[in-house]
Amino acid sequence: MTAVSEKVPEGRYGRSRSADEQADRKLKILGGILGATLLVIVGWFGYDYVAGSKVSGEVIKFDVVSDSAVEVHLEVRKDADAKGYCTLRSQAEDGEEVGRADFRFDQDSGRIDKVVTLRTKARGTSAELLGCHSD
Repeated sequence: MTAVSEKVPEGRYGRSRSADEQADRKLKILGGILGATLLVIVGWFGYDYVAGSKVSGEVIKFDVVSDSAVEVHLEVRKDADAKGYCTLRSQAEDGEEVGRADFRFDQDSGRIDKVVTLRTKARGTSAELLGCHSD
């Protein structure tokens, strides 16, 4: 008697098991690389958001001195070498914006305490800090 070998024709019944395992391995490697890249990008943006804020400010108080001016006591905290500006606005009693201005801070101090005058086109009843930004 002779032994008959039962071998299926190559490529006739789909890919072999080793080809599937090889493809799975490549997909796992690609997924790992893409996942690591995504983590690095998210980490970079998070760090930049937290560490990138070099200037911050706070309105301590404000005083309406006339129908065309509001004095604002502004405190700014920043890195000593940072330069930037803060944007203030004033609104009338009905909510209409009557004044807006940027106040620049270039001093080499980490904390600046200053009273600034915001000019208005009508009587302002509020003073609001919209934000501080570094250059």
